[in-house]
Amino acid sequence: MIRVETNDGIRTIRMDRPEKKNALTAAMYDDMAAALKEANGSDDVRVSLILGAPGAFTAGNDIADFLKVAETGEGLGTEVIRFLKAVAGSEKPVLAAVDGLAIGVGATMLMYCDMVFATPRSQIHTPFLDLGLVPEAASTLLAPAIMGPQRAFELLCLGAPLDGEAAHRAGLVNHVVAEAEIEAAAMTAARTIAAKPPAALAIARRFLRGDR
Repeated sequence: MIRVETNDGIRTIRMDRPEKKNALTAAMYDDMAAALKEANGSDDVRVSLILGAPGAFTAGNDIADFLKVAETGEGLGTEVIRFLKAVAGSEKPVLAAVDGLAIGVGATMLMYCDMVFATPRSQIHTPFLDLGLVPEAASTLLAPAIMGPQRAFELLCLGAPLDGEAAHRAGLVNHVVAEAEIEAAAMTAARTIAAKPPAALAIARRFLRGDR
C-alpha cells in the first residue's frame, strides 16, 4: 500500500507494506508514479518526500509480481517503467528518508533524488548481477557520476551493500541520522525547500540536474 498526503507544500509518499518489508507490487509502483506526476501540476506541492517503514525502506520488487512479469518477457514491466520515468522526470524536488533495507529499486531510485537521508543501519544493496540481470534504471550511468567508477563497481557489480555511513562517504546520501530522528530531519529539509521561491528553485534545479 502507498499512503500519500500533502501538507504545507510537502507531498509525502509512504511505502506502507511492512509485513513484506515494503516489497513493491505493480499497484504500488503505479500509485507512486501517479503521486509524483500529479505533483508536477499542483501548486499545492513544492517538494515530494518518499518514506518507508522502520527497518525497511523497500526490499525491492515483490517476487510474485517479478516472476509474473518475467514469464511474459516484458522486461521490467510497464508499472516499474512508469515509476522510474516519474521519479526521473519530477519537476519538483524529491527527497528520500531511508531506514534499513533499500534493495534493488530501493537503491536505484535514490540516484534520482535531490537529497537522501539515511540511518546508520541502512543497507543499500543492488543484487542485479547475482540474479543474472544488468543493473536497472540507468544506474550504470548515474552511479559513476555520483560515486565515481570504483565505488559504483563495488555497489553494482560486486553487489556489496552500503550502510548509511558508507553511502554518505560515497556521495549517495546527504545526511546520516539516528533512526528515531530521520523522518523529522527529512521533513525539516522538505519544509525549508518548500519555503523557497518556487520559480527560482525550479530554474536552479534544472541547471543542476541537466538534460534529463
